[in-house]
Amino acid sequence: MRAVVQTVSRASVTVDGEVVGEIADGLLVLLGVTHADTPQVAQTMARKIHELRILDEERSAADTGAPVLVVSQFTLYGDARKGRRPTWTAAAPAELAEPLVTAVVEALRERGAKVETGRFRAHMLVESVNVGPRTILLDL
Repeated sequence: MRAVVQTVSRASVTVDGEVVGEIADGLLVLLGVTHADTPQVAQTMARKIHELRILDEERSAADTGAPVLVVSQFTLYGDARKGRRPTWTAAAPAELAEPLVTAVVEALRERGAKVETGRFRAHMLVESVNVGPRTILLDL
């Protein structure tokens, strides 16, 4: 599982002209799933996202109550090492990925995080204003 975590002053996801998720002063998480990922990996990823000390004064979302916007992003497993056209073979199929993305979201909520989401398998417009900028890649 991979996550790109950014501190944002605001972020939103729009599908078909409708805002389906938005946050202010929190974390935008682009989340990718690969074939070997499990519910246990999802739990670990949720803990790492929630406790990641990336906010001001080395604080985490767990410390501050900052909201989290989670957006599924299979392209994090794109591979363009052999040319200009990426392959997506390392990305898990939707049938495996969707329940694991949901598991990360649920685990974050169980930890007390306020979580918004994108919409799985939808063409999403993701907007964000990165603060810092601070961006971290978590790769489990």
